[in-house]
Amino acid sequence: MLNTPIDTRRRLALKLTASSIAATALQGCGGAQASGSAAPSAVQDAMAQFAALAPSTSGVLIQSHAAANGWRAAHQADQQLFVGSAVKTFILAQFLRDQEASPGTTSGNAQVPVNDDVRSPGSPVFVNLSGTTPYRSVLEAMITHSDNTATDIALAKAQPERVRALIREAGLRQTRIPDSTRKLFSYLAGAPSGTDLGWAGMQALDNGGIPGLTARTDVVNDYQSMLSSASDMVNWYRDSLSGKYFQKSQTLVEYKRIQAMADAIWMTIPPEIPAFGKGGSIDWEGFHCLSFPGQMLVNGTNVGFCFILNWTGGKSSVERTSEFIDAAANVLGRTIAALAP
Repeated sequence: MLNTPIDTRRRLALKLTASSIAATALQGCGGAQASGSAAPSAVQDAMAQFAALAPSTSGVLIQSHAAANGWRAAHQADQQLFVGSAVKTFILAQFLRDQEASPGTTSGNAQVPVNDDVRSPGSPVFVNLSGTTPYRSVLEAMITHSDNTATDIALAKAQPERVRALIREAGLRQTRIPDSTRKLFSYLAGAPSGTDLGWAGMQALDNGGIPGLTARTDVVNDYQSMLSSASDMVNWYRDSLSGKYFQKSQTLVEYKRIQAMADAIWMTIPPEIPAFGKGGSIDWEGFHCLSFPGQMLVNGTNVGFCFILNWTGGKSSVERTSEFIDAAANVLGRTIAALAP
């Protein structure tokens, strides 16, 4: 998640009738019938309850990847929404791909500077630290604690355009990443796209704003944003966890090891269920988001999932985290029960 101490209206935290929605639980946002067998009714009912949290601006997908009798339940799964730090999985993957190709320059043990040149709001690990740290610790902080300084260090090394090339290679048409978290904050603060206001600018933003700049409200935009869809995210986890984008088995092991460290996993999935994922959230000028995509292994079957909730006004993401987690955990719990032997 992308946490920053900006005031209540601007705090970014990239750390998301039920019966009427249930009728659409097997449809994407375009209304097309989902492929495969019908999803268990208990899963459909739980999904409808989740979607009711924001009927027009939520995206949900649960997909059993079983070779036989697989099923898919969806609500607006193809709708592009803000997903926050959930996009950090793509940065992790491209960094590890680079490590395969050139292990000397991106070794997990290689030291990288942590200082004000790269510091970004929402960095619970690195915000008050200066010195050097191994790239491995950077990647772990990015996924486990959603540290934005770590994210910008990793993204600068992997290069935004190369991460975007991976996204295109994966066929993810609704997915967008920013040039950096600091450039995202700078854009939302009112600076031109691609501008980095620096750590001093981030501190000024934290203290109430930057003179001469008017904060933007277009969190979902084509310039600096963190966007995806439930379908994109489920497809990504299915393919990346199968090793499709890696050349070496040890790279896949490292990718899985780090992806299993996200805190959203233990908040929503029973500890005995192996799972991988990354959550995200935001609060900015009345716009809010919570998201959690990933994949779990249930009795030998890989199950992809994605929960996205966008809304305007009302409670913040922090205030709605409990109901989001409860609703998502209900869907996942019923999915696990449905796949019990």
